[in-house]
Amino acid sequence: MKRFPWLGVIGLMLGIFLGALDGQIVSTALPTIVGELGGLDHLSWAVTAYLLTSAAATPLWGKLGDLYGRKGAYQWSVVLFLAGSVLAGLSRSMEQLIAFRALQGVGAAGLMVGALAVVGVLVPAGDRGRVQSVIGVLMPVAIVGGPLLGGVLTDHLSWRWAFYVNLPVGLFALTAVAVGVRLPAVRRTEVRIDWAGAGLLTTGVLALTLIGSWGGTAYGWASPQVLGAAGAAALATALFVRVERRAVEPLIPPALFRHRAVTEALVLGFLLGALMLALIGYLPQYLQFVQGASPTAGGLLLLPLMLGMLGSQLATARLTARGGGRRYPLLGSAVALLGTLLLLTLGADTARPLASALTVVAGAGIGLVLQSTLLATMAAVPPRDMGAAMGSVMLFRTIGGSLGMAALGAVYTAGLSSSLTGALGPDAAGGLTDGGLTPAAVEHLPGRTADAVRAAVTTGLHGTLLGAAAVAAAAVAVAALARRSPDPDRDPAPDPASAELPSTDPAPESAGTG
Repeated sequence: MKRFPWLGVIGLMLGIFLGALDGQIVSTALPTIVGELGGLDHLSWAVTAYLLTSAAATPLWGKLGDLYGRKGAYQWSVVLFLAGSVLAGLSRSMEQLIAFRALQGVGAAGLMVGALAVVGVLVPAGDRGRVQSVIGVLMPVAIVGGPLLGGVLTDHLSWRWAFYVNLPVGLFALTAVAVGVRLPAVRRTEVRIDWAGAGLLTTGVLALTLIGSWGGTAYGWASPQVLGAAGAAALATALFVRVERRAVEPLIPPALFRHRAVTEALVLGFLLGALMLALIGYLPQYLQFVQGASPTAGGLLLLPLMLGMLGSQLATARLTARGGGRRYPLLGSAVALLGTLLLLTLGADTARPLASALTVVAGAGIGLVLQSTLLATMAAVPPRDMGAAMGSVMLFRTIGGSLGMAALGAVYTAGLSSSLTGALGPDAAGGLTDGGLTPAAVEHLPGRTADAVRAAVTTGLHGTLLGAAAVAAAAVAVAALARRSPDPDRDPAPDPASAELPSTDPAPESAGTG
């Protein structure tokens, strides 16, 4: 009997964990990072750059694995991720940090895709359910633990260790995969990479992100810069649709949109991805600047949001198995909207425990939508399209998060800057926002200045939450329309506890990579 490849699987699971963790770990460190490096107007890009390159590179890593070997592709993704981590930790300006976060995102995209691809070949079909269960545990742990770990490292070492901590874990993962993964050398077949689609998708998302970041803040909505970005986005989108219809192996197969459940999952994933990243990214600003929480305490105060997501995802998996899954996207969107509106009650005098507890409602709604639409997609799509469907769902969530962080981040920055300027004047406000304004520094400012900073951060957060509420309201409208539409693909959702990873044929690999 063939022994289970524990060492190799552990190395692969660590890669998945690192990719998920790094999407969240920087949130509680951001206030300190911006205070030290300056560049408040670029705050959102420290997260957006990571998400943007991760979204663009995700489908490419799978194709590269098919061409040059899945094990080798996974190892190279780990190397790129670690290189980006080290360089991000060494950053001396916000511009450097954004560039190195982008490099980190390219590597992170291959961690999840590469690990799942290797598991499909390495692990016997009967054991894949166990591996999927491990992945199901790791992802929530990374989501819940990321902000907390980032806060602890920022408090007791430095924000730079939020990136350096990846090194020992990543090196162990590389070693474990090198020693524990042995894949058979098989005949290589031709695989075509949709380079044109990838380039157009990246161009379109980048242009939309720039519109969200620039519009009404750095440039007027009718400025040549914003109009040029809008034209580039429209052109890239139109060409992307045309290329995907003609591509032999399209990045996002157009046939997927024939399934109502998949279309609903893509649109709601886009919207809820924007909402989730906005809350995770900007609530720490309020908790640390206004509530006076340390980065560690800020991570702890976000736990209700994360646990609300985790709890609703676990509950949804069981409830959907009993039937009636079509109601959950609408219910979850409505709960997410209610939770976002509740957060608008946050103010400078809100009790810290109450501020933390209010986040659980939005978290529960987000988790309910994301899990129910994912399970509905799995039930609607035939096995041969499962990989493309899951990849597209994750891609749309990532793109939504990227655009949401940029657009709502611009709202936050504009509200904060406007409030500070009105209270202190342009010179004093500019001196604070250009660098040196950390949560710890607020305690040492004169009383009037400190109060103005707290009020400005609250104003910025309220603007972001109003935008987030509009996104949640759009999700309610989409879910309501989808529920009223015919559902030709409806089937009972599979029991998540018994679900297995889709069977994957052995990848064409050369002896050098197996």
